[in-house]
Amino acid sequence: MVDHPRARKLADRIKVIVAKMLDTRIKDPRLGFVTITEVRVTGDLQNASIFYTVYGSDEDRTNTAAALESAKGTIRSEIGKQTGIRLTPNIDFHLDAVPENAAAFDKALLEAQRRDEELKALRQGAKPAGDADPYRKPRELDLESEDESEA
Repeated sequence: MVDHPRARKLADRIKVIVAKMLDTRIKDPRLGFVTITEVRVTGDLQNASIFYTVYGSDEDRTNTAAALESAKGTIRSEIGKQTGIRLTPNIDFHLDAVPENAAAFDKALLEAQRRDEELKALRQGAKPAGDADPYRKPRELDLESEDESEA
């Protein structure tokens, strides 16, 4: 996929505009503690995907999604005014799954660390099942019998 510099600049500008609007202009009581994490704009500047996270419970997330959906027109209008581009991109809000994925990843890392500690404790008193050195070594008797058969 080609990285368009103009789309990247517009995405950065939209991120700032939306964050500022959510902080100052949107007064919906359903709106929770929202953080705009990323904005992606298509190369033709027609669509913008706005990713956000919400601090709180699942109920807070659903209420915030409803509040953002109802404020979509106001936000899009303000984006058009502040960016000054000919066609204002359509905006879509997406709940960012990064915090949940990071929490699951941290949990998996802690579980792996716990298992490594268990293995380390088991290895402390462990002894080999067979000989300490399981590899065959040539014996003196074998060497002597080979010398006699060659003679």
